Amino acid sequence: MKKLFSFVVLFLLLFVFSCKKKARSVSENPVPSVPVDMTIYPNDPFYSKIQSIGGWVYKDGGLNGIIIYRKTEQEFVAIERSSSQLPSNPKARVYVMSDNFSLIDSVSGSRWRIFDGTVTKGPAEWPLRLYGTNFDNNVLIIRN
Repeated sequence: MKKLFSFVVLFLLLFVFSCKKKARSVSENPVPSVPVDMTIYPNDPFYSKIQSIGGWVYKDGGLNGIIIYRKTEQEFVAIERSSSQLPSNPKARVYVMSDNFSLIDSVSGSRWRIFDGTVTKGPAEWPLRLYGTNFDNNVLIIRN
């Protein structure tokens, strides 16, 4: 009986771990990497929407535009607006939903979280491309 129980447990463990998705590297992201190097002054009245936590703005740049989101007082997120589901379709642009925390692809209906670009609803399987940010209390630099 112990032998059978051990065999069943081993089989279940092998089954669970074999179903795990392969980890994907950033370099495999289907959204092409394009050079981004921009400087923004969040304290400028033009950027009043990102002067408080949870604020966001659309900005030209990247492949299909960039969403800049203020995550904390000192941290910003810069997300490519090209859908990871349909990266070659310029109409598959990502928009901020009315809840201000979710992003949606206008063509496939895929959804992502605004604070890190992870998928919350398919058919997309890839996160959105993120750009590096550096903020020094006055200047926000966005680069890849």
